[in-house]
Amino acid sequence: MAITVSIDLGYEFAVKAPASEVFAVLSDVPASASHFPKVDKLVDLGANTYRWEMEKIGVASIKLQTVYACKYVSNKAKGSVVWTPVAGEGNALVSGSWKITDKKKSTHLVLAIQGELSLPLPGMMKMVVTPVVESEFEKMVEKYIDNLTAHFGGEV
Repeated sequence: MAITVSIDLGYEFAVKAPASEVFAVLSDVPASASHFPKVDKLVDLGANTYRWEMEKIGVASIKLQTVYACKYVSNKAKGSVVWTPVAGEGNALVSGSWKITDKKKSTHLVLAIQGELSLPLPGMMKMVVTPVVESEFEKMVEKYIDNLTAHFGGEV
């Protein structure tokens, strides 16, 4: 038996770095992933597709690991980086996008992430596990944003 937890997050912020520098980092998946917390392994599957293997988390006898793969498409002219899930890789489906807008003296960023995580737990645990998983994922994304913001010279 498994439970499914859905995630839908959106963030908007601006950084001091030029848009070209921001795009260079965000469109380079290993460079971008290096700022994301709790990544155990990022595996290059070829064709701009990567499998993310997160660190195992849990308490007592319950240890969970999120594993998923995404295909990335970057478009410098549109200022976008979009990722779509690869079915059959791991226990989650994750999609999302970066929208990068040059504001001359700063760069405006919009991040959207959607995901479905399947956990091998009994259904009766859904009410307890769902808020914990949602909170943990949100904290990791916020730390990722903090790390990127610091890398890009701070928030505007």
